[in-house]
Amino acid sequence: MRIISGDLRGRIINAPKDFDLRPTTDRAKEGLFNILNNEFDFSEISLLDLFSGIGSISFESASRGCTDIVSVEKNAKHASFIKKTANDLKIKGMKVLVSETRDFLKIANREFSVIFADPPYNLPWLQDLPDLIYASKAVNDDTLVIVEHPESFDFSQHPHFARLCKYGKVHFSFFRSKK
Repeated sequence: MRIISGDLRGRIINAPKDFDLRPTTDRAKEGLFNILNNEFDFSEISLLDLFSGIGSISFESASRGCTDIVSVEKNAKHASFIKKTANDLKIKGMKVLVSETRDFLKIANREFSVIFADPPYNLPWLQDLPDLIYASKAVNDDTLVIVEHPESFDFSQHPHFARLCKYGKVHFSFFRSKK
C-alpha cells in the first residue's frame, strides 16, 4: 500500500503476507481523496475508519493533516500492525480500537466529520451498514458517510444516499443527512 499525498507521500506500507486483505486500490483511493480534498480541510476534521484493515484510509488522512482519527479493526493482529505503523510514522492523534464494527457503533459516544467503512465485500449485513451507522451517536447532521462496496450492492434507495462514485471494481456510496 502506498500513501498517495501529503507529508507521508510515497511511503510504502507492507502488511505481513499472512494478512487476509482487500485494500482499497491506489486509483480508487486517489479518486476518493480528490473528492474529499474539495470538501474538507483535513486539519479540521475527525475521521472514523471502520473495518480499517491495515489503516490505508487512516494513514492517507493523517498524511493530509488529519489529527483526529479513530480506526476500528476487529482483527487484533491488523490493529496491532496499524498501531505500530502509526508509531513508526510518528502520526499523532490516531487511536486504534480492536472492536467489531457493530459493537463499536452501539457504544460510540462522539460524532465524526467523516465516517469511512470498507467492509468485507461478502459481509452478510453489508446492506444494513448505513442504517447501523446512522443509528449511532457517531453521526451528526453534517457527517459524510462513505461505504466502499462491490458493484452488486445498490444503496441508491437509502434515505441518506447522496451519490455513487466508481473506480473500476471499487464503488463508493456517499451518504448525507437530509436536513
